[in-house]
Amino acid sequence: MSTPPPPSQPPAGGFGGPPPPPGPPPGQPPAAPQAPGTPPPPPQAATQPAQPAVPPPPGGQPGYGYPQQQQAGYGYPQQPPQPSTLQAPAPQPPARATGGSNDVRNQLVIVGAALLAMALIIGGGFWYTSDSGGGDQPAVAANGSPDPKAPAVAGSEKVPANPKSKTLVNVTTQTPADVADVKGSWLTDTTYVKSDLGKVVGYNLVDGGKKWEIPLNANVCGATRHISDNKTAILFEEGPATADRKYPQCTQVGVVDLNTGKLLWSATAKSATGGDKPVSFEEVTLSGQTVAAGGLYGGAAWNLADGKPLWTPKTDAQGCYDLGYGGGDALAVLRKCGHSADETLYAQALDPVSGAPKYSYKLSAGIEWAGIISTKPLIVAANVGNTAKNATNVSDLFVLDDAGQLKTRIGLSSGSYAPRCPATEVEQCTNLVVGNGKVYLPSYEHQGSSPTGRTNEIVSFDLETGKATSDRADAGEKYVMYPLRMDGSNIIAYKVPPYDGGGQVVSIDGKTMKETLLMQNPPGTRSLEAGFAPDRSEIRYRNGRLFMAESLASKPYSDKEKDYLFISFTAS
Repeated sequence: MSTPPPPSQPPAGGFGGPPPPPGPPPGQPPAAPQAPGTPPPPPQAATQPAQPAVPPPPGGQPGYGYPQQQQAGYGYPQQPPQPSTLQAPAPQPPARATGGSNDVRNQLVIVGAALLAMALIIGGGFWYTSDSGGGDQPAVAANGSPDPKAPAVAGSEKVPANPKSKTLVNVTTQTPADVADVKGSWLTDTTYVKSDLGKVVGYNLVDGGKKWEIPLNANVCGATRHISDNKTAILFEEGPATADRKYPQCTQVGVVDLNTGKLLWSATAKSATGGDKPVSFEEVTLSGQTVAAGGLYGGAAWNLADGKPLWTPKTDAQGCYDLGYGGGDALAVLRKCGHSADETLYAQALDPVSGAPKYSYKLSAGIEWAGIISTKPLIVAANVGNTAKNATNVSDLFVLDDAGQLKTRIGLSSGSYAPRCPATEVEQCTNLVVGNGKVYLPSYEHQGSSPTGRTNEIVSFDLETGKATSDRADAGEKYVMYPLRMDGSNIIAYKVPPYDGGGQVVSIDGKTMKETLLMQNPPGTRSLEAGFAPDRSEIRYRNGRLFMAESLASKPYSDKEKDYLFISFTAS
């Protein structure tokens, strides 16, 4: 289902500019302007949490969440390339973006013991966790850099006795009056939780039956993928749409208990001197015990457990505002300062309790928008000089060290790679995952061995050097593969099926790059799976369960068409 973005979202835009020189941090964060190009309002003050207007029903069985970390990928040792497949990426200098051919069918035959040795060395690495509740930290050498001899971190995913799947439950989309957000998907040991029109619903994992429902009396307009203490955060609108208020503002921040199915608290943020009108948010994230929401009109943070306001961005003469936050193991922000064409973007690591910047990295003035794909380490994706090809909106990755200095810059502007970042949302990049001291991403799809077959690979770049590694995972003839998340040192990926087959979920060992089949969907589900593109859908896999969900709902194109909110599969 392809639908336009909701009218309330900011206009699409690119971002670009020359390579960013290091710069001094801006002053303490000011409040956001009421609209781009207009003077900023006074600082906002977060309100005390409000009790849910409608008491939620009692919850079901307790469970626990798993880290919805940066979308992750995986691979296996490089093999001699097959006809019409993509070569392993050539090493690229970290100091600047590199160009390259747009033909992804170029071949590179690399044979010999030297390559094998390099693959074994690079395959070591370490794991950066992205669990919002913390996790194992990577082993480090005496100089503070990742230890290449660190042992692999075991993943939690087990191979089902029979990976052949069957449908668990498919839920159709309610028909909205117009386009509406239904962002938010979370998967725990016992429950799949999905945002729906005017509510959030939990489904059990035994037969897919409804377990609980949280009525909101408004549509969800944003959600974090992170989970902490079995809780997650959402944004929802100020109320239902009416004839006089067709597009309600996205002003409400709430925390959902994924075990019990309760809205624990909700709150808004208001301008300290600008009246009682609540601030409208674009995104929300979660790091540890801090919930942070931001957007074009400002930001604020609350305590996860009780909704107590923690901090709001500070004001200064630079006209800065917090564009959006990245969560997980740490909290980071992309912050805009200046006015109109003179705006500058900063990437900052924040103290989650006080909101104070730990450091600030200045991106060049030409980079108007960017995305955060990891907070530990802090990695920013941008489209420098509008050089990204194939509509990915990502030409370069900027990897920062613990002091806020540029460690390396990874160039992706050749068009051979298929990460994707939206124009204006900070934490919504897809097809990129970070682990083992690397960033994993798919190649752009290309023709396979057969005249009608399309395929691709998952490759990686080293975060210390910025250079391509020898890692390579082939999707296989007529399959196109995308990383979903890390599982310890392994990468979980989804394979888009061919016309005559079903999709697959696989795990790739982070050291040996050996691929293991976790799920094989039946051929008859191909048409259903085709409606959920990995770069715009919410795909969650855990313990033999696969859920594929929409993030937008709209009217069907015809009365005969059936749109699904989500589809799901379970291993036999």
